[in-house]
Amino acid sequence: MDTDLDTLATALYVTTDDLLKAYPERVPARPKIGITPKISDAELITLAVMQALLGHTSERRWLRFVRKNLTGMFPDLPGQSGYNKRLRKLADTMSWLVTMLGADTTVADDDVWVVDSTPVECARSRETVKRSDLAGWAEYGYCASHSRFFWGLRLHLVCTLHGLPVGWALTGAKADERAALADIFARSPAIRARPGGKQILIGDKNYFGHDFETGLKDSRIELLRPARKGEKPRPGTRFFKPLRQVIESINWTFKGQLDLERHGGRTTGGVCARVAQRVLALTAAIWHNDNLGQNIRRTLTAYDH
Repeated sequence: MDTDLDTLATALYVTTDDLLKAYPERVPARPKIGITPKISDAELITLAVMQALLGHTSERRWLRFVRKNLTGMFPDLPGQSGYNKRLRKLADTMSWLVTMLGADTTVADDDVWVVDSTPVECARSRETVKRSDLAGWAEYGYCASHSRFFWGLRLHLVCTLHGLPVGWALTGAKADERAALADIFARSPAIRARPGGKQILIGDKNYFGHDFETGLKDSRIELLRPARKGEKPRPGTRFFKPLRQVIESINWTFKGQLDLERHGGRTTGGVCARVAQRVLALTAAIWHNDNLGQNIRRTLTAYDH
């Protein structure tokens, strides 16, 4: 196989189609009587991943591009409204595929994870904030890494050192990062099914607290983080600077190459689907690169043009 977008799309479609046939309960339910879609769920998910990798943030422009350049691969395309509705219904399916593809890599059992959260901005003008359907979930928050305030959500991400997503969650901008991490651990199949032995988790100063760290130890997870003001020096300090850059680099991949903050979602379902689309796109690229034996798994250069 080659490292190009066509090969990735073909491999992803075949694998997704086989998985959805083996696990039909993962496919959104459809009425027994009605019009059968011309494009399958596996094709639509492949189409969504290609959209994220190629950096098309507008669904209308993306479908026009596909009709002009990719009709050989996708001869039966829905309209923008149908594409959007199907994609929102497939959000849970895409999240499940992240786990399934990740398990089919050689880096899935990495014994070191990194955790962090990054802003997912949803609006800027005050008028948009007042009228947004996301009000009540999205809120004002502060990003210390970039020294800016924003209105929106936070993507909490647990990854291997190769950038493979292990678990993730979307919360309000002010949500407690420790509570979000506990929720990720509780509902992520890849985390619950990890093999025995101690797991190392590297985070920042926000992941603190005696009860919090005790809970991690009970789950055989050793937390490495910088010491907070007034604390005694903590072990593993020499690893923080180089390894902290790993999660910052992963976040940049989401924002710089997968346009995380240009998601265009205006409703809860829309934002969830678009974030899942981008997490799946990164996972699919790492999965494909790993199966090809590439040294650097988290590279999208071969797929973004």
